[in-house]
Amino acid sequence: MVSGNSLNVDSAPPQDYADKDAERERTVNEFTSSRTATWWYSAIHNITAMVGAGVLSLPYTMVFLGWGPGIVVHVLSWLVTLYTLWQLVQMHEIVPGKRFDRYHELAQHAFGEKIGLWILVPPNLTVEVGVNIVYMVTGGQSLKKFHETVCRSCKPLRKTYWILIFSSIHYFLSLLPNLNSVAGVSMAAALMSLCYSTIAWVACVYRGRVEDVSYDYLHTTPATTVFRVFNSLGVIGFAYAGHNVALEIQATIPSSPERPSKIPMWRGVLLAYFVVALCYFPVAITGYWAFGQIVSDNLLLTLRKPDWLIAAANMMVGIHVVGSYQVFAMPVYDGLERVLVKKFKLPPGRCLRLVARFSYIAFTTFIAVTFPFFGDLLGFFGGLAFTPTSYFLPSMMWLAICKPKRYSLSWLVNWFCIWFGFTIMVVSTIGGFRSLLTDASTYRFYQ
Repeated sequence: MVSGNSLNVDSAPPQDYADKDAERERTVNEFTSSRTATWWYSAIHNITAMVGAGVLSLPYTMVFLGWGPGIVVHVLSWLVTLYTLWQLVQMHEIVPGKRFDRYHELAQHAFGEKIGLWILVPPNLTVEVGVNIVYMVTGGQSLKKFHETVCRSCKPLRKTYWILIFSSIHYFLSLLPNLNSVAGVSMAAALMSLCYSTIAWVACVYRGRVEDVSYDYLHTTPATTVFRVFNSLGVIGFAYAGHNVALEIQATIPSSPERPSKIPMWRGVLLAYFVVALCYFPVAITGYWAFGQIVSDNLLLTLRKPDWLIAAANMMVGIHVVGSYQVFAMPVYDGLERVLVKKFKLPPGRCLRLVARFSYIAFTTFIAVTFPFFGDLLGFFGGLAFTPTSYFLPSMMWLAICKPKRYSLSWLVNWFCIWFGFTIMVVSTIGGFRSLLTDASTYRFYQ
C-alpha cells in the first residue's frame, strides 16, 4: 500500500510539469498564430514585406551597373525570387498533415534538425533584424525630409532625433499580438508603398531629364568602382526580402485537404509580385533616366519639387515602414517569447511581451542611430542575409526534399538560382561592408 502511494506521489510531478509545458506552448501559440486569414491578407502582407524603402535606391544601382546590366539583373532578380517564393508556398505543407509555419522548420526538414537551424536561422534572423534597423533609419530620414520640406524656416533637427521619434511609434504597435492583428497597419503600408513609388517615378517623368544628364559609368578609382558595383547588387537583393516571412504569412491561412493553404497564398503572392513590378521597374528606370550619375541612394532626396508632392511622398514612406517594421518584427517577437517561455520558464503574459518587445525595439533603434547609412546598410544586409533566404536557400531545400531528376529542367533551374544567388551574396557582402567602413571613417557618431 505504501509502495503504491509512493508511486503515485512520485509520478505526479512529471505529469504536472508536462501539463505546464503544454500550457506554456499553447499560450505562446495564442500570441503568434491565427489561421483565419484570406488570400488578400496574403497579398497585403507580402506587398508590405516586399515593397520596402529599398525601391527608392534602385535608380542608384543603375549608376554603377549601367542600362544593360542593370536592367538584366533587375529582371532576373524578379523572376528568380518569384520562382523561389513559389517553392516556399508549395513546401509549406509538403508533408501530409503537417504545416511548416516557420522558415527554420522547413530548413530542418530539408537538411536535418541541427544543420537546418545552423543554415537558416543566422541569415533569417539577420534579415529580420536588418530590415528593422534599415527601416528605423528610413523612417527617421523620411520624417526629417518631410519636416524640412513643409517648414523650410523651421530649425532643422538632427536625424538622430527623428529616428528616436519614429521608434516611439513601435512601442505602441508592439502590443498587438500577431500578424493578423496588424492587418490594418499592413494594409495602409501596402497602399503607401504603391503610392510613393508611383509619385517617385511620375515626378521623374514630369520633371524630365536634368541638364547635361550623363549615363556614363561614374568615374572613380577602379577599386571603388568594383566595390560600388558589388554594393549595388546587394541593394537589389535587399529589395526582394519578403521570403523571410512568407511561411509565417501562409501559416495564418486556413487549410484543408480540399483547399490547401497554398492556393490562396499563391493568389496573394501573384498579386504582390504584380505590384512589385509596378513599383520597382518604373522607379529604377525613370529615376536613372531623369538624373543619370547624380541620382542619390534615396530618390526622394534627389527630387526637390513640387514641395507638396515630395512632402507627401516622404510621409507615405514613413507610414509604410511603420507597417513593414511590424511585419518583419513579428517573427522576432515570436522567437524571443518562445525562448523566454520554453527555455527560461518565464510565465507568458503582458509583462513578458512588454519586456521582450520593448528591448528589441530599443536595440534596433540604437543600431540605427549609430549607423544611419541608408544605402550602405541596404547593400550589406542585402548581400549577407537577404540573398541566401530569397534567392537560393528555397532552391536548395527543393533539391533536398523533392529530388528532381538530374539534368531535368527543374534541376537546371534550381542550380541556376543557387549559383546566381550565391554570386550576388559573396560580392555584395564585400561591397556593402567596404562601403560601410568608408562612410563610417568620415562620420561623426551621434552628431
